[in-house]
Order: sequence, then C-alpha cells, then structure tokens
Amino acid sequence: MGAGHDHGHGGSTSSTVTSAYRGRLRVALGITLAVMVVEIVGGLLADSLALIADAAHMATDALGLGMALLAIHFAARPASDRATFGYARAEILAALANCLLLLGVGGYVVFEAVERFITPADTHGGQTIVFGVIGLVANMISLTLLVRGQQESLNVRGAFLEVAADALGSLAVIVSAVLILATGWRAADPIASLIIGLMIVPRTWKLLRETVHVLLEAAPKGVDMAEVRAHIVALPGVEDVHDLHAWTITSGMPVLSAHVVVGADTLNAIGHEKMLHELQGCLGHHFDVEHCTFQLEPSGHAEHEAKLCL
Repeated sequence: MGAGHDHGHGGSTSSTVTSAYRGRLRVALGITLAVMVVEIVGGLLADSLALIADAAHMATDALGLGMALLAIHFAARPASDRATFGYARAEILAALANCLLLLGVGGYVVFEAVERFITPADTHGGQTIVFGVIGLVANMISLTLLVRGQQESLNVRGAFLEVAADALGSLAVIVSAVLILATGWRAADPIASLIIGLMIVPRTWKLLRETVHVLLEAAPKGVDMAEVRAHIVALPGVEDVHDLHAWTITSGMPVLSAHVVVGADTLNAIGHEKMLHELQGCLGHHFDVEHCTFQLEPSGHAEHEAKLCL
C-alpha cells in the first residue's frame, strides 16, 4: 500500500531561477554583439591578433547568450505527458553547449597565437588600446548585470564566465598594446592572445563538471544522502527507507523520491497525511529540497516489490 506526496511546482520556467534574468541576458547579448563588431573593425585596422581573438571569443559568447535565452524560452513550455517535468533541462543543455564553445574558441586562439610567434605582425598599439578599452568597459557592464544570477543558475553562470573571460581578454589586449607602444616588443600581441585562450579553460572545465553532474542525475550539490536517510529514519514510526533518490532537474530545482517503511501502529495512530507532512517538513527544514515524492509502505512490502521484479 503506498501513498505519494508532491510538494512544489512542475517544470515551468516560472519555478526556475534563470528566467528571472532573461532581461539582463538580453542586454548582455546586445552589448556583446556591439563590442564584437567594434573589435573586429579595430583588429583589422590595428592588425592586432589579440583584438581579433577577443572578437572571436565575443562571437561565441553572443551565441552562448543566445542559446541561454533560447533555453529559457523552451523551459517556459508547460509539462506534458511526454515531458513530465517540462523542458527546464534545456537550460542545462545550453550550459553544456556553452562549455563546448568556450573550449573550442580557447583552442583556436592558442593555435593562432602560436602562428603569430612564427610569423610576427606589425600591430598598431595606439588603436589597439582604444578598442581594448571600449571592450573592457562594455564587458564590465555585462558582468554587473549577470553577477548575481551566476550564483544561482548554471545557465547564467555559463554566460557570466564567458563575459568574464572577455573582460580579462580586453585587459590582456590593453596591456599588450601598452607594451608594444612602450618597448616595440611585437611578441606581446600573441602572448596576450595566448593568455586569453588559456584562461578560458579552468573555469570552463569546472562549469562542465557541474553541468555533467546534473545530466548524470547525481545528488544535488550540498545534499548529503546519508544525512537525508538518517533524518528520515529518525522520524518516529519510520522503520526503514529504500529507493532513495535525489537529483537536479535544472538550477534551483532539486527533487527527491523515496520509499519509506512505516510501522502499522504509527500509520493507524496518525494517518498517512500527517506522516507525509512530517516527512516533507523534515526535508524542507533540514535540506534545500522541497519537491519531494514519498511512497509509504508497511513492513515487508519491500520484499513483495523484489518478488514482483523477478
């Protein structure tokens, strides 16, 4: 005999974190596209690989921001019989695509930087500084818009890291141009490009690990499953818990399900509804998991389930 309890709301984006930052993502996308065009023009005029590399990075960032917005759009679609949690997981897929884009552009920039070491170019430092400053200011504005959201959403964090890498790239462009003007050292341009490529990798790798963690439906970050089990078993009348699972649908939407074995005397004394409320209260109070489904079972029911599966 079982009973289910579901607390929280389904899979629409209104219950996800990322949707709250849709407007800021749009502004960041507009800024990124504008700076990309400016840096392409500046890179061609100044013959600066660092500027062109940063513009190429900007292009992938624009694509990444666009995918983040598209993911929010799909996540807003309601749940259905085929997609019972809706399309909220589209946000995680967008974060994964952003990671792959970042790693790709990082490899491209490193390759081009090595080519510049072999065949140096006559980079114009003064023009490079002007366009680099424009890029840095614009990226700082975008970072300000996204800094709060990146703490709450993997999708927004992917966009934030891309813009952060752009800001560092613009700073590297400026420093290289200053060195060229001050010393005439042309190698500063490919070195700056190399730095831009290499600094993309560590944070992108961290984001990729977190994204794959969600896609593999591993336990949500910060949720100790042994502790969850201990809290459930500690409730009066609970004899055991099995088939305990916790995973993340998308950022800010952890879910949990469990089969809870409860003594017959306890169920007769307090009833199913009160027992379910106590279980929900236990999880909601001690852990950041509010979307839970419990199946209450009498003693010996687990053995019956095992026989049915044979």
